[in-house]
Amino acid sequence: MSHIVVTLTQQDGTVVRIDDATADESLMEAARRAGVAGIVAECGGVCSCATCHVYVAEDWIGKVGEPDEVEDEMLDMVDHIRRPNSRLSCQIRLSEAVNGLQAEVAPDL
Repeated sequence: MSHIVVTLTQQDGTVVRIDDATADESLMEAARRAGVAGIVAECGGVCSCATCHVYVAEDWIGKVGEPDEVEDEMLDMVDHIRRPNSRLSCQIRLSEAVNGLQAEVAPDL
């Protein structure tokens, strides 16, 4: 099985490179396994909170796609820190198509 590489920048500026993410895993699952600060994921990845909010790097937005209606509603909960590139990391499925993905952890709620 090939590994997917993703890079997350924590709020303190620390860059965490995850070299062992796998296809079909969510970005949230990979981030939690790697101990990325700020990815709380209170709901466990079922898109019912916004505690895994990230800002996807501009170069990657087209590859990860836009939030669906449910995710968009959850992002409305964090409208004060929402950006056009906001996504919930639990809703980003990893694959070879996003190998090298970069994102920044959004501020705490």
